[in-house]
Amino acid sequence: MPFKLTSTDGSHTFELREGVTLVVGRAPTSDVPIIDPTISRRHAEVEFHDGTITVRDLGSSNGTFVNGSRIDASPVSAGDTITFGKVGFRVQQVGPVTAPLRTSGSVKNSSGATIVRQLPVRDPTAVGMPSPLSIPVAAGEPPSLSLPALDKSRQKLATLLEVSKGLGKATDIDSLLDRIAGYAYQILEVDRVAIHLLDESGELIPKFARDKRGTDTTRSVPQSIARTALKDKVAILSDNAGEDTRFGGQSILMQQIRSAVCVPLIGSEDRALGILYVDNISAAHRFSDEDFEFCIAFAGIAAVAIENGEFAQRIQRELVTRSNFERFFTPHLARRIAESSESLRLGGDKRQIAVLFTDIRGFTALSETMRPDDMASLLTEYLTEMVDCVFHYEGTLDKFIGDSVMAQWGAPIGGPDDADHAMAAALEMMQALDDLNARWRAQNRPTLQHGIGLNFGEAFAGNIGSERRLEFTVIGDTVNTAARLCAAAENEILLTEEFRQRLTIQPELQVCPPMEFKNKSHPVTVYRVISPVPT
Repeated sequence: MPFKLTSTDGSHTFELREGVTLVVGRAPTSDVPIIDPTISRRHAEVEFHDGTITVRDLGSSNGTFVNGSRIDASPVSAGDTITFGKVGFRVQQVGPVTAPLRTSGSVKNSSGATIVRQLPVRDPTAVGMPSPLSIPVAAGEPPSLSLPALDKSRQKLATLLEVSKGLGKATDIDSLLDRIAGYAYQILEVDRVAIHLLDESGELIPKFARDKRGTDTTRSVPQSIARTALKDKVAILSDNAGEDTRFGGQSILMQQIRSAVCVPLIGSEDRALGILYVDNISAAHRFSDEDFEFCIAFAGIAAVAIENGEFAQRIQRELVTRSNFERFFTPHLARRIAESSESLRLGGDKRQIAVLFTDIRGFTALSETMRPDDMASLLTEYLTEMVDCVFHYEGTLDKFIGDSVMAQWGAPIGGPDDADHAMAAALEMMQALDDLNARWRAQNRPTLQHGIGLNFGEAFAGNIGSERRLEFTVIGDTVNTAARLCAAAENEILLTEEFRQRLTIQPELQVCPPMEFKNKSHPVTVYRVISPVPT
């Protein structure tokens, strides 16, 4: 009784003949060629002798398995599953043919109209892609393909290698899609190539549609075909789309589509990226089984390239964002912002923030008595210490204003302890300046004093600028009040009542006389820090 090996996805069948041993491997010259990274060039052999089927591993890297158990050599029977690397085949007994005759993978209905051929499409990095050369040739038999056909098949395999190299050179998604279409026109006799990609909401968005003259076309991809390909993750060949009983969409008839192939673009982890669609309006039965299988392999490579292109673009956006934001945020916070889908959005919103200003007292007069290099060195050391204090407590450096530092907590990412962090940073700034002054005295260099102002409240926060250069800032009365407190502070920390109410652990405070500020209808209640937070 004859047997056959059928791939678990049903796309390939190899007949086992009495007295014949088939070599399974990745090499195109194998009796059972499987183009898959988990398959060795000479992976295993399957022998059918005296009614017994035996499978032997040929020292493959990823092993051969029978019903899930790894083997060196083992007899198999009908119903067993043999897995080479990660590619599975079932052993089936060949019986009388009672099902409708399948010719070249297509099914004929009673009226003679071609229905459709479908093949499952899976992650090309996990399983073998269909090979144009997957045609078994038993020992002593003439090849089933003519020499020109074999040469054409080998040429297509070589083309796939060139495609994989060429697509890797594309610098952006648009040029990548253009290359994909160019290769499709080189290899297949098609009138149109279209590529649709899924957006974040799961809608198919047209990205590329061009005819063989290189002209952009507005003809739509038949949605009945595209939806089926994506939903079932199958590649579809329709030899006569107008009479295809599976697809009754009016767009097929209106556009006079005769032959069409639609292949889902499947990325890593079986994620659908979109569809690759080619069609022909001049002739039915234009695409052969070999063309169909080649389209599947080609789409697998294209999907990997598209996914890599999207990843590269995302990395580039994150690099642009980080280059802008790492000047103002801690590395940890900059990374969180860069990974956010809203990180490059212009505009902003209102946020509850804690604001800190610090400013050197009398620096203008001091700088007039110093050499420029000495003044720059002194200021750089001071600002470096102040920024370190801000970053130590996960704050955002908003800007430098001359010898002043503006920082805030709460935007774009805030928390319930923003005021506590701002207070801790202010106290650390006072200590850091004391340490700097001690070192400068020992070096016979000038010493400095500064004032710090703290406020809490609502402010506008957002990105202002262009997508090439963004400046993140906060604006509003809350910010202005903190700046005016800083200007009034004399080598001390001043804070508002609103800020004090947000503290969970307070330092010892002293109430100051209410202060009148411009554009404020009522005096502002102000506190002065007279001792650090108790420990």
